[in-house]
Amino acid sequence: MKRAVKWISIIVGGLIVLIIVALLVAPLFVDVEDYKPTIEKRVSEAIGRPFAINGELRLSLFPWAGLALSDLHVGNPPGFKEKDFVFIKAFDVQVKLIPLLSKDIQVQRFVMEEPRIVLERDKAGRASWEGLGKPSDKSASGISQPKSPPPEAEPQKTLPLEGLAVGEFTIKKGSLLWIDGVTGQRKELTHVNLRLDDVSLDRPIRFALSAKLEGEPLSLKGTVGPVGKKPGQGTLPVDLELKAMKEFDMGLKGQVVDPATRARYNLTVRVPPFSPRKLLKALGQPLPVATADPAVLTQMSFDAQVKGDRSSASISEGLLKLDQSKITFSGSAKDFERPDVSFKLHLDRLDLDRYLPPQAEKKAGGKEPEKKKSAPTKGTDYSALRRLVLDGTVKMDELKVHGAKIQDIHLKFQGRGGRFHLDPLSLRLYQGKLGAKGVFDLKQDTPKSHVQLLAHGIQAGPLLKDMLDKDFLEGTVNVQASIKMAGDDPDKIKRTLNGKGALRFTDGAFVGFDLGGMVRNIKAKFRLAKEAQERPRTSFSEFHAPFTIMNGVVTTPQASLKSPLIRVTASGQANLVDETLQFRVEPKFVATLKGQGDTTERTGIMVPVLVSGPFSSPKFRPDLKGMLKKVVPDPSKLKKLLEKPAGSKEEKNVLEEKAKGLLKMLPFGRKSQ
Repeated sequence: MKRAVKWISIIVGGLIVLIIVALLVAPLFVDVEDYKPTIEKRVSEAIGRPFAINGELRLSLFPWAGLALSDLHVGNPPGFKEKDFVFIKAFDVQVKLIPLLSKDIQVQRFVMEEPRIVLERDKAGRASWEGLGKPSDKSASGISQPKSPPPEAEPQKTLPLEGLAVGEFTIKKGSLLWIDGVTGQRKELTHVNLRLDDVSLDRPIRFALSAKLEGEPLSLKGTVGPVGKKPGQGTLPVDLELKAMKEFDMGLKGQVVDPATRARYNLTVRVPPFSPRKLLKALGQPLPVATADPAVLTQMSFDAQVKGDRSSASISEGLLKLDQSKITFSGSAKDFERPDVSFKLHLDRLDLDRYLPPQAEKKAGGKEPEKKKSAPTKGTDYSALRRLVLDGTVKMDELKVHGAKIQDIHLKFQGRGGRFHLDPLSLRLYQGKLGAKGVFDLKQDTPKSHVQLLAHGIQAGPLLKDMLDKDFLEGTVNVQASIKMAGDDPDKIKRTLNGKGALRFTDGAFVGFDLGGMVRNIKAKFRLAKEAQERPRTSFSEFHAPFTIMNGVVTTPQASLKSPLIRVTASGQANLVDETLQFRVEPKFVATLKGQGDTTERTGIMVPVLVSGPFSSPKFRPDLKGMLKKVVPDPSKLKKLLEKPAGSKEEKNVLEEKAKGLLKMLPFGRKSQ
């Protein structure tokens, strides 16, 4: 037995010595340069594009298996500006050969100098990286074979390693160039340097990556690992720090579990305060939209806990600070093919007007710039929303938008299959409350909506002053409405607007005109004489306007106004499509400021008012014809009296008295007391 072991040891030892001698001697008798044309040809056939090693190619086998080359080129297909897709100035790798037999990888040196990758897209949208590899999958006969169904997915198998050690791992002066022939954009990442230290399976791997984007610095530093003897399995600690443009920092710390199989992660993301404006400026990019306040988007920070795997993700303890606003949030998503999303968001305060685009300036002469008619656009694709399952809640303490100040906003969204519910929407504004609920149906190409609205106790004066900077209406407003509409652009929505409701104002006033004076005195109030210097107003105890909407036309059959001096009814239409008005306002005097008990007669003519014209500049004119029809129901009687021949003096006197009596029927025939 001992003798057999001895001979086996001699034989094995002799074979090892023979292999070592062969590895040492082979490079002396084999010139790798002679095989370079064959290597270039085979690689070119494999990748489907030109491949060349214009520099030296060296091969060593013992004690380190090494490969060194220089001036490597992988070409682009014809039609691209850049000749090369990949260029490497020099490459050198050395691996210890004998430990490979025991799955122990020992790399003495891995150095790549000045690699350059060009990603290019031509004017037709064709990309340089497309088609990398064999152009087609054909049999030896050249006939395309039908593809067999893909095998069922199996868990990825990892290669167990007994050890890993890397002495030097460096990439020097790399670059990445992006050329977009469609948009004319050209961006380049230069001075790419990567260095790995302490590369081992049982120790954290430290690395440092640095580069310059359009001359501005980028860096990524940190540690990953220990990797363990089974890379891709187990828990992989991560601690990274990203810095960009001297303006942006981001920390990423946590764990990735089984990255090669299930890839579960639990990470803490932290972004210290930075200026989005300065960051975009450093990147050479403008803000996506101009803001009314140039002082916004100057400070932003972000913190969150992120968990997930390949089929789900969640965010907790989210905190976003933007200028003077703070947002806390959490959410989750699963089944990314048919996303099931839920979220909760709370905003303390936001002045949205500061972030909206500035108002368009008026042209000379005070006229608003003419609106250009937009060209017809392709309908919106709602297929992604039809696959979405949504359950979300939004709360806001304070919000300012278009000048209006809103508090205690609460919204809840739910939906699936393209049908979404908003229930409830509640908020407080200007001493009142507003509630709403709605249904938004996106199952068809044309979306449909149904909204029910209930508002109570809102002070109209301050609201209109803040929103429109106008002071024309005061009072407490209550609204009840149910409205349906279809479409996704303003014109379609207005044409399909249908519904009904009622608007009620109490204890208010119309500021800017005196309706009582207008109907009493044609001459002054219809701009036929100089008006009073004091700003006119029409106070009222109640204004009630029931309405219906049919295809964008709002109709009120009998709106009523109760004022201390007059009662007013109005009927007519407001066409939202054409933006025109057509109303008749009919006033009636009451006896006292309280509406009753005063027998004093007043001078003036009771004049109905016609309101017509566009929303922007409505016209007011007296309805004299309608007034005379009411005062003199049968004008022919007056005509007969005036045309009757005069007889005796007594007959003339009788006729005169009758005419005077008829004239006294008219309001302007009454004498003031």
